[in-house]
Amino acid sequence: MGVPSRLVSAVDTPSPPVFAVRPAGAADLDGLVAIETAAFETDRIARRSFRKLIEAPTAAVTVASLADGRLVGYALLLFRAGTGMARLYSIAVVPEQRGSGIGAALMAESERVAFARDRFLLRLEVREDNASGIRLYERLGYRRIGRYLDYYADHANALRYEKRLRGDAQSTAVRYYEQTTDFTCGPCCVMMALGHFRRDYAMGPVEEIKLWRQATTVFMMAGLGGCDPHGLAVSAARNGLSAGIHVSREGSLFLESVRDPEKRRVMELAQEDFRRQTVAFEIPITYRPLDVAAIRAALAGGALVIVLISAYRMFGKKVPHWVLVVGDDGRHLFVHDPWVEDREHETHSDAANLPIPYADFEHMARWGREPLRAAVVLRPR
Repeated sequence: MGVPSRLVSAVDTPSPPVFAVRPAGAADLDGLVAIETAAFETDRIARRSFRKLIEAPTAAVTVASLADGRLVGYALLLFRAGTGMARLYSIAVVPEQRGSGIGAALMAESERVAFARDRFLLRLEVREDNASGIRLYERLGYRRIGRYLDYYADHANALRYEKRLRGDAQSTAVRYYEQTTDFTCGPCCVMMALGHFRRDYAMGPVEEIKLWRQATTVFMMAGLGGCDPHGLAVSAARNGLSAGIHVSREGSLFLESVRDPEKRRVMELAQEDFRRQTVAFEIPITYRPLDVAAIRAALAGGALVIVLISAYRMFGKKVPHWVLVVGDDGRHLFVHDPWVEDREHETHSDAANLPIPYADFEHMARWGREPLRAAVVLRPR
């Protein structure tokens, strides 16, 4: 459903109304249908559908009511099972109350409800010609991530927006650094840990490339290479940190998609050398995945943890990716993701200290068909 085109039009009333937002109940069905009828000419939600949505565990309906109990707006969220995402399916405010702050209040409550259900992304679609709705979303921190042609029943186009939810996110003393290349996520995680444990340490692009050179598995023929957990741990140890490796299996890693036999051979040799260096640096290797409980215990002991994830759940790309886990609030792990998606207008605030629910983190902390799980626990020496 689209957002009403006059959601944030000029204020029509001399003073803002007194209203409250709350979860919808069965007694609100008449009011919801009345709002739907007043707000939309097409694509209306039927009374029977509202009844099912109010009761459905995969949906949440929030209403705004005046002091006399009359409903003047609603917002409908949908939750996709097994993901960290919620979707704003519909939002509406009666025409005579638009521009009075009700739309913004419904959005704020929807974000709170989504975060309380362990969703860290909220997405929505809005008509391309709905300038007032677009202004509202952008003012609230939503960024445009897509465009859909012929999306609505009247053939209007839609824009898709997204926001990363934070709730009452705890602060962190770990300084954030954005990677400046496509292949230095792991070294940037090492660098952020160094910047935290060594206060005299200066983070920057030269250090980023130096750490990558110390930790990379290979760079030849088919492009610049990434880093395995052994290389990252050795790089951290070379620069004064204590490191421990947790990996789900022995042997060389990240080879399942490497078809060139020469590149495969060089990667195997590079990783073998790193494994030998872990002995020289007395870096323990545990061939058992580090689960959320173990990560929380490491954080409680003052460590930071670099974890391999699939980037698909973070930004829709099926590539291995390293993030730095910097905090825990009892429901979420907080990560510094060194990748900032500039093409989607992300900023550091989208990638730093990002809360991820435990269950979602468990799902994303693996890579490939095996799946491979790997982590590097870092402490001051």
